[in-house]
Amino acid sequence: MDAVTATVERRRWLALLVLCLGSLMIVLDGTIVNVALPSIRADLGFSETSLAWVVNIYMLTFGGFLLLAGRMGDLFGHRRLFLIGLTVFTCASLACGLASTQEFLIGARAVQGLGGAVVSVVSLSLIMTMFTEPAERAKAMGFIGFVIAGGGSMGVLLGGVLTGALDWHWIFLVNIPIGAAVAVACLILLPAAAGQGGAGRLDVAGSVTVTAALMIAVYAIMDGNHAGWASIRTIGLLVVAVALLAVFLRIESRAVSPLIPLALFRLRSLATANAVGVLWAAAMFAWFFLSALYLQLVIGYSPLAVGLAFLPANLIMGAFSLGLSERIVLRFGIRAPLVIGMLLVAASLALFARAPVGGTYVVDVLPGMLLLGLGMGISLNPVLLAAMSEVQPSEAGLASGVANTSFMMGGALGLAVLASLADARTRGLTAAGVDRLPALTGGYHAAFILGTAFAATAAALGALLLRPGGAPPPYEDRDVASAHAAVD
Repeated sequence: MDAVTATVERRRWLALLVLCLGSLMIVLDGTIVNVALPSIRADLGFSETSLAWVVNIYMLTFGGFLLLAGRMGDLFGHRRLFLIGLTVFTCASLACGLASTQEFLIGARAVQGLGGAVVSVVSLSLIMTMFTEPAERAKAMGFIGFVIAGGGSMGVLLGGVLTGALDWHWIFLVNIPIGAAVAVACLILLPAAAGQGGAGRLDVAGSVTVTAALMIAVYAIMDGNHAGWASIRTIGLLVVAVALLAVFLRIESRAVSPLIPLALFRLRSLATANAVGVLWAAAMFAWFFLSALYLQLVIGYSPLAVGLAFLPANLIMGAFSLGLSERIVLRFGIRAPLVIGMLLVAASLALFARAPVGGTYVVDVLPGMLLLGLGMGISLNPVLLAAMSEVQPSEAGLASGVANTSFMMGGALGLAVLASLADARTRGLTAAGVDRLPALTGGYHAAFILGTAFAATAAALGALLLRPGGAPPPYEDRDVASAHAAVD
């Protein structure tokens, strides 16, 4: 390898480091917020149901803007969009840290979601275009997976420390120095490649209609216990959400540059991966939200203790992402690890569905955490690779946006459904004369059981619909691909 080639290779891997740091901000934000939810609830007066909006509004704006952000990156240049998204996310983090009312916090979280969407989708699309050789791509995705797991570990610990020693406002302010450092590194290391310019148009109408449809659907689900599931308001809102979704599909079928080319879903691996991603996220986001509440409100853990409780799962995910997942995918392909991982996640949620009021960490929490870490560590990389495995390089931003949208929309809808189910079950038990803690626990059990069904269904879809070993990208050199592709 000559000096020029070595320099190019070094800059490429350093650029990956910058993208990983950007992703770290997004992961930190998610895990820190979950640990601090009970403190936010007590300080700002949220109800248990309305508290879910602190998580859900972020996921909705994040997921709703992902596809548009991916298209903007393709058109106007990925580095430029990465910097814009990073700036928006960092400024919104400052606003969250200064929030003193429910409305201000939820509004700032919505803006955070917009910035986070850009950072996330541009990071993934850059990685998929910078690393096209199968072994290098698996390794690069492994680094991102390690950052996700490591950021999760750092987030739960940092969230516990900051919330316990200071207050919850600092869980958002921690993003500011990270954002500034990543922005400087981005200017130095990321290539300033031009986008396609005027080669296409942005489908703003599609983005607005699909985001509005999902937000209305989530609101209807979360408000159903209060308004009544058979009430005119709930049914009317769900009808409006379905109508907006139909409008979105019509827009996409007629648009010159659609947000989602519907023909893209003819790719079997992409369609399957997105269906699996919806169910995976529905189970996982709700698990994180509900288990944090169970640990604090039922068992009585402090914020720091909750952070430590989540640590084993995150450490296991980090170990898999740092190399184990890469080797598993190269040896066994995409399908088998995805199915096995989702079955382990289902088993973990089933264990949480039996955690009692007087539970202990070693007996009632740790086994589920360990299984969850294994399942997540094994399945996350295959889900992402399956979504991207058949797309052309010119569609990398779009495909990564579709994949991330499935995760975030599945998470938002899943959290709305399971949080509403938990609340309804708790209300029913309370009305029947059950004490507060058993009623809370009963509500969490009902939600965990449904989450188990989500994960098991994802495993079944992967087993039935994904091709053995996974399909290699059509644009890769077939000799290289055959040397690295796994056999099932």
